[in-house]
Amino acid sequence: MELILVRHGLPLRVETEDGSPADPPLSDEGRDQAQRAAQWLEREAIDRIYSSPMRRAQETAQPLASRLQLTPELEQGVAEFDQLSDSYVPLEELKQTDPERWRRLMASGWYGEFDPEVFRETVVTTMERIIADNAGKRVAIICHGGVINVWAAHVLDIARHLFFQPQYTSIHRFMASSRGHRSVVSLNESAHLITAR
Repeated sequence: MELILVRHGLPLRVETEDGSPADPPLSDEGRDQAQRAAQWLEREAIDRIYSSPMRRAQETAQPLASRLQLTPELEQGVAEFDQLSDSYVPLEELKQTDPERWRRLMASGWYGEFDPEVFRETVVTTMERIIADNAGKRVAIICHGGVINVWAAHVLDIARHLFFQPQYTSIHRFMASSRGHRSVVSLNESAHLITAR
């Protein structure tokens, strides 16, 4: 079966005052990215769409789901490691406005206070369950940069869990055989972001 992982579009910056989890919606640019990804992927025979329950992922999944006349299935196991954080600052913005904080974040592997092993185990277990439930199918999973990194690192047998920065609405393809073989087809596809609509 084929797994197509899609990172969400660019969200708005959100910092809550009461410490509640930041769950930002997509920005205007992020909504455009989601439409472009949907237009790019609608030609493929996708059987099911899963989405992280986080708002930025659900809003990215909706255009593709509408084009394919599918209902996105919410999957907690592909939520991002920062799901309980009280702030969300896009990395590109953070790099420009607070380069020292950005450097610390990159050096720490993005996790901050989150346990990387627990996150990795959650992602891998969830992906394997989705694979088992969808033999012979093509499945799209709208998720997050951390999720994509951890799964790609697992498939490639890379020790560092977070090793590259997926672009917003980038597409990442993996094959999974019934015998347990997992392989990478592509990482960080983004042609849909530079083609004319």
